[in-house]
Amino acid sequence: MLFLGAGSVHACDLCAVYRASDANGANASGFVFSLAEQFIPYRTVQFESDEVNPTIRDHLDSSITHFVFGYNFTPRWGLSLNVPLTHLEFKRTDFRYSAGGPPAFFTEEGSETGLGDVSLIGRATLFQKSEMDYSLQVNLLTGIKLPTGDSDRLAEEMEQTRIYNTLIPPNTPHDPLGHSIAAVHPHSIALGSGSVDGIFGITVNTRWQRAFLNAQAQYYLRTEGRSGFKYGDELMLSGGPGVFVWFDKSGSLSLQANIIYDQMGRDELDGVTSYRTGSTAWYLGPLFNLTLGDRLSANIGIDLPLQIKNGGYQVVPDYRLHGGASWRF
Repeated sequence: MLFLGAGSVHACDLCAVYRASDANGANASGFVFSLAEQFIPYRTVQFESDEVNPTIRDHLDSSITHFVFGYNFTPRWGLSLNVPLTHLEFKRTDFRYSAGGPPAFFTEEGSETGLGDVSLIGRATLFQKSEMDYSLQVNLLTGIKLPTGDSDRLAEEMEQTRIYNTLIPPNTPHDPLGHSIAAVHPHSIALGSGSVDGIFGITVNTRWQRAFLNAQAQYYLRTEGRSGFKYGDELMLSGGPGVFVWFDKSGSLSLQANIIYDQMGRDELDGVTSYRTGSTAWYLGPLFNLTLGDRLSANIGIDLPLQIKNGGYQVVPDYRLHGGASWRF
């Protein structure tokens, strides 16, 4: 703060950049509250990575609001509680099996709203160097996701799977999700996974004067949950170069080219892998970050799909819109 009223214009500019990371809570102890929203319309239908145009088109619109309560014990150690509120709107056409009769064709259209799976995540800063001209910070993240969301849809999926298995001749190889013909599977509209999962990540943030480069890696280690269903593990890599396009004593605005790689493993039912699930996707889009004063920061961005490869018959994202705001107390 002492540098804001002294030195050349260039020095004041760099000081505003220096303050931008502080507004995000990276260099200060205390409480941080964040509110984030992510909206994803799954309206493109693909079969084995190729887009198709079925007569009956399934769709799923996902909106997740994250309430994040964080506390930094020191500038290097912090803890965050993520409480997601999920709202899903969908239309799906599928078969319903019964033990004593032929499968019944049906169309289901509706919504699911409620608490998702709460996660507790710890942060440790492995390295931090912050000067006027440059900065470098490396954070290690690890945590646990708890089965607080409603997972009744998984029980429905497993019940249908077990009835379907009785119709298959013994010792005949088959996909455990072969009972479903929908592009929106029942497990896709479950609010919770019914499992206790591990979360691991690392972030690297570096800046040289007006330019910066950020990178993040996240890995979700899934375990078997309710009724024998196990979601596939997920790996996400994101980041890219950016530049501060405006900054002064009142705040800053940056623009980043954000590149995302998202790999979702195949799901398992009763220990059997389903080849009708799983995907690998590349996204690219702009990410804007704004800071106002020393405490408020906000961001908004959109991820546009470059390539999506999927297993089986699935709906995939048209785009991913996300934004959020944080206030440091």
